[in-house]
Amino acid sequence: MSKKAVIIGAGPAGLTFAYELLEKTDISPVIFEATEDLGGISKTVEYKGNRIDIGGHRFFSKSDKIMQWWLNILPLQKISRNHPSPQPSPARGEGEIDPEKTDKVMLVRSRLSRIFFLRKFFDYPISLSTATFKNLGLIRVIKIGLSYIKSSIFSKKEKSLEDFFINRFGKELYLTFFKDYTEKVWGVPCSEIKPEWGAQRIKGLSIRKTILHAIKKFFSKNSGLSQKDEETSLIEQFMYPKLGPGCMWESVAQIIKSKGGEINLGQKIVGINSKDNKITSVLVQDTQTGKIIEHRADYYISSMPVRDLIAAMGNNVPSEVKEISDGLKYRDFITVGLLMKKLKTDMPDNWVYIQERDVKLGRLQIFNNWSPYLVKNPDNIWIGLEYFCNEGDELWNMPDFTEFAIAELAKIDIINKEDVLDSIVIRMPKAYPAYFGTYDRFDEIKKFVNTFENLFLVGRNGMHRYNNMDHSMLSAMLTVENIMNNVKSKDNIWDVNAEDEYHEEMEN
Repeated sequence: MSKKAVIIGAGPAGLTFAYELLEKTDISPVIFEATEDLGGISKTVEYKGNRIDIGGHRFFSKSDKIMQWWLNILPLQKISRNHPSPQPSPARGEGEIDPEKTDKVMLVRSRLSRIFFLRKFFDYPISLSTATFKNLGLIRVIKIGLSYIKSSIFSKKEKSLEDFFINRFGKELYLTFFKDYTEKVWGVPCSEIKPEWGAQRIKGLSIRKTILHAIKKFFSKNSGLSQKDEETSLIEQFMYPKLGPGCMWESVAQIIKSKGGEINLGQKIVGINSKDNKITSVLVQDTQTGKIIEHRADYYISSMPVRDLIAAMGNNVPSEVKEISDGLKYRDFITVGLLMKKLKTDMPDNWVYIQERDVKLGRLQIFNNWSPYLVKNPDNIWIGLEYFCNEGDELWNMPDFTEFAIAELAKIDIINKEDVLDSIVIRMPKAYPAYFGTYDRFDEIKKFVNTFENLFLVGRNGMHRYNNMDHSMLSAMLTVENIMNNVKSKDNIWDVNAEDEYHEEMEN
């Protein structure tokens, strides 16, 4: 009899695991997803023919394995003769797919992100351009330079994210471009956030690497999609599904179903039973009818929030583990989609970080620049205003949020209110696992869950780690390999996005 794997969550990690399982083993995957959507935070929301990418998802990875995996699902668009040849070499079609003839295609997009501060635009990462120096002013530039020299000589012991930033950029640059935005994201001072967030999100990015990148860019030709030696924040191009990231995960789901895998939406895990260091079954509740059914399997893969996972285990959890789990924090997310006649200024950006202190707006996406196919009418501008909050707080519960968001964007002089044609508000709970609360004791939770031989935690919320999409996928791929090779240790799964060289290990 074929073995069975229960997969909790239909985000990138859960869907990747099911796909890999069907490709490489005879184990049958059954996915249970609490919502009615595929893709988790990587889903695409459609509104009157316009599509919203929740959070913005660049399809770029330092892992060739991931890049090729994506292209096996959605082949690359037709590349013009003058376009740099992408690397790695695309799978099917060798880049001959015409986006006008199919929706299942990867586009090649140029990356541009900027910071909006002092009512001016700055390159992100900060460049050494004339415009940067002009916008900052001579006095601030001198302070930034002296501060950076000081931090280079007298580095701090990194006890917090604030220490992490100051060591790499100097206190003045940290106060100018990092502090306020980061505290908008997390809702707490940088001094209260663990430095692991910086280690996982920006890793080796520093002023030195930014300067080297600028020099390299000046003297070298465009390297296309082959940018493995660059920090992720410095990449120049990325791939992007024609109709947004949801198209990738909907396509993967179709393949899973065609190969016999099950995907059940609106099915919430409300109980997890165990015996002798193994999970024996899960209790699954239909969110529409309330009916609960017990499901048994040989393997259990969880990408659900760790706090919810531990709660579902009930009395089988030691009191200290439950205490730590209850203290884990999350940051929630609101996107306001605005359909505009026009903006007050030309914005070629994929997204803009709003550093201004007099508004709560954190980031602004221009969906036209991710893919022109996300916008029903190309004469309109389709943008997403992103707010970070806590579920149940003032922002989350604000009844007239659209009006509030429009007023903020008009206040910083990016739009005129009368140019708004339509709008939608989307709330996304538990978008970001937080690096404060009881996070400093998270290893105790990890040690506990690792005692269950057939339980594997993957993905962003599943591992309570601020993973990118490719990191979540890699954690799922490694889990499949461990099961195939009967590897008992789960250390290599937890090492994804914790060690700089994870991508090289995956490719060997």
